[in-house]
Amino acid sequence: MFDRNSKILITGAKGLVGTALIEELESQGYRNLIKLTKESCDLICFDQTKAALFQARPDIVFHLAAAVFGIGECVKNQGLVFVDNVLINTHVIEASRLAGAKKIIAMGSVATYPEPKITPVKEEHLWNGPPHAADWSYAQAKRTMLAQLMAFQKQYGLDYAYVLSTNLYGKNDKFDIEKGHVIPSLIRKFYEAHKTQSEVIVWGDGTASRDFLYAKDLARILSLLIHRHSGPINVGYGQQKPIREVVGFLTDYFQLQGKVRWDHEKPNGRPFFDIDLSILKSLGFTPEYTLEKGLLETLDWFAL
Repeated sequence: MFDRNSKILITGAKGLVGTALIEELESQGYRNLIKLTKESCDLICFDQTKAALFQARPDIVFHLAAAVFGIGECVKNQGLVFVDNVLINTHVIEASRLAGAKKIIAMGSVATYPEPKITPVKEEHLWNGPPHAADWSYAQAKRTMLAQLMAFQKQYGLDYAYVLSTNLYGKNDKFDIEKGHVIPSLIRKFYEAHKTQSEVIVWGDGTASRDFLYAKDLARILSLLIHRHSGPINVGYGQQKPIREVVGFLTDYFQLQGKVRWDHEKPNGRPFFDIDLSILKSLGFTPEYTLEKGLLETLDWFAL
């Protein structure tokens, strides 16, 4: 149904995933890409969102935009996190339907999962309980988006894929100490400390583990979803790494040995749990980037 001439609209086109996806699609010969950014369209405003979608009339929509906050900001701004994300998601999906899109590929998050009773966690376990308190508002907004996609598929026949992604990192991320996710916020902390040769304070004790996926590998997965798979799909690297290992890598890279202090009074975040990657593997995907290779490429870009 889709080919290299299909019109593809990408929200969040200047972000971490958007820039990686555009690079990947262009390398595969897709040229009819419509790049929607925060500057070109405020997705919280439905009139602007609908106007942008009607002008583009895309065949496929990659919905990658979100109001993203770090763990501390999520806890402090639960109402804002929920409302902004629900509005963005609802507006994009409804405007896509009205504009005649045939498929939406949307970014969810493994944060939407409840505390697992059985691991590895499969896609059908998503509704087995509430999400973790640390991610509650963001996760519920992402769940609401999935509910909307499911309802639209049933009523309107709108195809979709819903990506349940693990922790992402890479170029063009939000390298913000307060609002960034684990790796980008750590990179910023170490970078600032390196400039002044000051102490780095890291939340928790470093024992928490995450499955870190490089954005370029995610972009390859997203391109597969154009032609294959409908519904939720777990996406990850398939191997957990403790935060302490990432901190050790950054300590060596920035030459800050002896200047790292762990703040045990701050939260570690959600405990790690394995997700089932059977569907992803059935698509023939294997990652090209190790954590070390992805970190080096990210750091080289960040240091420019």
